[in-house]
Amino acid sequence: MQLYSVSQLLKQKNKLPEVEVKGWVRTFRANRFIALNDGSCLNNIQCVVDFENTNQALLKRITTGAALHIKGELVESQGKGQNVEVLVNNLEILGDSDPEHYPIQPKKHSFEFLRENAHLRTRTNTFSAVMRLRSKLSYAIHKYFNDSGFYYMHTPIITGSDAEGAGEMFNVTKLDAKNPPLDSNGKVDYSKDFFGKETNLTVSGQLEAETYAMSLGKVYTFGPTFRAENSNTSRHLSEFWMIEPEVAFMDLPGNMDLAEDFLKYVLNYVLEHNKEDLDFLEQRLINEEKTKPQAERSDMSLIEKLKFVVDNNFKRVSYTEAIDILRNSKPNKKKKFKFPINEWGADLQSEHERFLVEKHFKCPVILFDYPANIKAFYMRLNEDGKTVRAMDILFPGIGEMVGGSQREERLDVLKEKMAVLDIPEEELWWYLDLRKYGTAVHSGFGLGFERLVMFVTGMNNIRDVIPYPRSPQNAEF
Repeated sequence: MQLYSVSQLLKQKNKLPEVEVKGWVRTFRANRFIALNDGSCLNNIQCVVDFENTNQALLKRITTGAALHIKGELVESQGKGQNVEVLVNNLEILGDSDPEHYPIQPKKHSFEFLRENAHLRTRTNTFSAVMRLRSKLSYAIHKYFNDSGFYYMHTPIITGSDAEGAGEMFNVTKLDAKNPPLDSNGKVDYSKDFFGKETNLTVSGQLEAETYAMSLGKVYTFGPTFRAENSNTSRHLSEFWMIEPEVAFMDLPGNMDLAEDFLKYVLNYVLEHNKEDLDFLEQRLINEEKTKPQAERSDMSLIEKLKFVVDNNFKRVSYTEAIDILRNSKPNKKKKFKFPINEWGADLQSEHERFLVEKHFKCPVILFDYPANIKAFYMRLNEDGKTVRAMDILFPGIGEMVGGSQREERLDVLKEKMAVLDIPEEELWWYLDLRKYGTAVHSGFGLGFERLVMFVTGMNNIRDVIPYPRSPQNAEF
């Protein structure tokens, strides 16, 4: 007798005299109908029990959440809602579930409640769909880069450098917190620490990825990154995953081409392979939108947003042109922007980015050539001396999705920029070496994976698209 997944059984078009299936009970009604789910797909398989000829004590143990092993016959369903069902010949309970205390009952639960029970929330339709999409997106990302000749690089999680210059990093130490060794200035003496220097959890693998790109040509990282930013918003996590490709001999236009092609590929991949989950999440959003005032409702459905990105060419616009558009826009003139645009050099907010995408250009937008003073030190300085070859990709409903740049390959310019920002050369001597030994134009970008999953699933809180969210005052599970 062959063991099938629920997904495999639901796809069967012919009767099967002998099947086995294992899963968890979603519901059990009328002492006959078990809705069984094993996580392989959104839908359940209905398993029909012969009430008269089944041990009554066994039937009482079939409760929501219980794990079952069922053997039976796959037949055409007599009821509505499914094409096939299993007539149960043999039933074994692999694990009981306490019906009085099992948190995930067959009713609507708030996302806040489900975060408190994150170890069980994937037994709901919403979170099983979200996490299947997260898994498929991960696969699509690796497939895209592998098929495009990139090498996958595991960059360090523990680092002695701060790629972003943000200063909000988690310290890694073995020193005694109550009595750390001090130097002659009364400061903590990290030379006595495990690594012999101050170290932190990384905020980015970019700098290390650049070193490999300058020998392997095309590399990418896809791993966890960390920020100690004390922010409790729906868009911030302390631990999150980043995708960061770096390519030698590629300029900013090439970087834009790569990012656009990559994003269209991964979004199209889930459109083709996760239709059931996307349809379910779209309907969830449609129902949610009905409860909002008309003015707050989205102009596009979930799948329409994905196709909006896949089917449209990305509009490439300089930061300077974007500022002119925003300054002269009706929302800005009528003071409807929360952050008014008055002059060149302003750091664009999500409301500005969404206006450009959703109202003005009506397609995804790539902004480039940002003011140098609002971007990182490693971005290549333009000939005007005031802008850098940076780019941000803007999506509907979310704003910035990707940030990248052509990297500064000139040693003297890079040193000058580091000096202005008080970044010690001795801390990044190895990064500077790349500009001494065979320097060349190179570029890359970063994509926060959870932000991509939010866009694909339509979830509004970033804590609902990662298995176990880490945020201020929250490290449960």
